[in-house]
Amino acid sequence: MFELIDVTKVYRGGKRAVDGITMRLGPGVVGLLGPNGAGKSSLMRVAATVTRPTSGRVLFDGADAVARPDVLRRHLGYLPQDFGVYPHLTAREFLSYLAAVKGLPARPARRRVDELLELVNLTEAVKRPLGGYSGGMLRRVGIAQTLLADPRVLIVDEPTAGLDPEERVRFRNLLGDLAIDRTVLLSTHIVSDVESVAGDIAIVAHGRVLRRGTPDDLLSEVAGQVWEAVVDPAVLPGMRARHAVSRMVRTTDGVRLRLLSTARPTIDAVAVPPDLEDVYLAVVGGVREAVR
Repeated sequence: MFELIDVTKVYRGGKRAVDGITMRLGPGVVGLLGPNGAGKSSLMRVAATVTRPTSGRVLFDGADAVARPDVLRRHLGYLPQDFGVYPHLTAREFLSYLAAVKGLPARPARRRVDELLELVNLTEAVKRPLGGYSGGMLRRVGIAQTLLADPRVLIVDEPTAGLDPEERVRFRNLLGDLAIDRTVLLSTHIVSDVESVAGDIAIVAHGRVLRRGTPDDLLSEVAGQVWEAVVDPAVLPGMRARHAVSRMVRTTDGVRLRLLSTARPTIDAVAVPPDLEDVYLAVVGGVREAVR
């Protein structure tokens, strides 16, 4: 069991990045979904024992990971949003170096590095220096390093940044496989990354968890409130002022909108099943309006 209990992080100047978050996590993928600046990365750094919370507790199997971070670090794989490498090393050399730092025996480490390079689809580029890798390739190296010690807890912050669609699908499938017997905490602002792998989703904004539940639980909150309608471009500004619009496509007939409304927004509007993007817009958009 991995627990964050009433965690708060306040930076110099009084900025409260994390505001009293409590989460209890077991095996499976927990997705943190929120806009940039919501406090997700700050929470991830606290969870990974990279930084100490201003207040609150982080527990791993009941042990205090703030006072004794090594208790968690021995079982942790962490991929930060900004991941640095040594540009003159090859991927194999870099991963072998990190394996040595983690204290892995040399022979098993070599086998593990080769397995991971194949897993993240980098076997054809192992002899090239990392300085010549694309952003997506470097991200895959970062993913590989989180798995070196076969961790029980994975913390990954915006892991698909820079990956092409095929690589994103590959990584999401990998996360799903890993989460069978591990705790995976995934932070992202990309809705599709969360809805494809996470059975437990927390929507975060302004340093707080606004909603948490299964996808079905969250979808039920906006059932009957999602509509599609085709409108004249001339009325578009008014529609956007009155309703939260999630999609907008110009067609020969006008502008096709997908929007949220508690009542039918136009005479010919059609109710449609909600998706997680609708939930996200309803929750985060509502908080933004309250803040204004």
